[in-house]
Amino acid sequence: MTDADITTTTADWQAWQESWDRQQQWYLPDREERFRIMLDMVEAVVGTAPRVLDLACGTGTITARLLARFPDATSTGVDLDPALLAIAEGTFAGDDRVGLVTADLKDPDWPTRLPYDSYDAVLTATALHWLYREPLADLYGQVAGLVRAGGVFMNADHMIDESTPRINAAERAQRHARMEQARESGVLGWTEWWQLAAKDPVLAEPTARRYEIYGDHADGDMPSVQWHARVLREKGFGEARPVWCSPSDTLLLAMK
Repeated sequence: MTDADITTTTADWQAWQESWDRQQQWYLPDREERFRIMLDMVEAVVGTAPRVLDLACGTGTITARLLARFPDATSTGVDLDPALLAIAEGTFAGDDRVGLVTADLKDPDWPTRLPYDSYDAVLTATALHWLYREPLADLYGQVAGLVRAGGVFMNADHMIDESTPRINAAERAQRHARMEQARESGVLGWTEWWQLAAKDPVLAEPTARRYEIYGDHADGDMPSVQWHARVLREKGFGEARPVWCSPSDTLLLAMK
């Protein structure tokens, strides 16, 4: 099924998941490698049956890969986006290993909505860059309070080194050239994907609510790896460092 065909099949959640993955892969060609390393490190640090918090879970991308690799894992997904949560709810309906929570991560009381007080691992990807530094630092403090001793937090996201502007410009130019090639082959970008969601009989209403919350795209910061590692240690993690990187993205691991 192609992206253009999705609206003809009401609530085909697998089709929406695949469409979301294609759209994200357009921006992040190393996306699946990031997830593989993330789950490698989950296994290395907390084993194969972890209790996981999927932070800013979106459609449940991390949760789907977690459960496919570790069937004995459990996951709590938390997000505010009504449309992406609708896809997650449809995808994991009837799976008692998964719970989904609607919460605003900028609300200081969001952890009280969670079903558990602590987690073996808190995982997030391509999500927290919509927060500015101050609220992100506050969030890191809350995350530190949710990770058990010996547990792990991982954030895979854009982390910009502002000391290398020429390298950054060259990488960005190449990445965008490849994105345009993919667009010519029919892959939907961010805007086009949301336009498709807005036409779907099931997703139209939650998509409208999503735009009321975020607008076209949330604003935020992309501080350096060093900033993230320093703040995580200041907020209560014992160790923090990158465990994977590409020219544009980093997977940073913090251990409690």
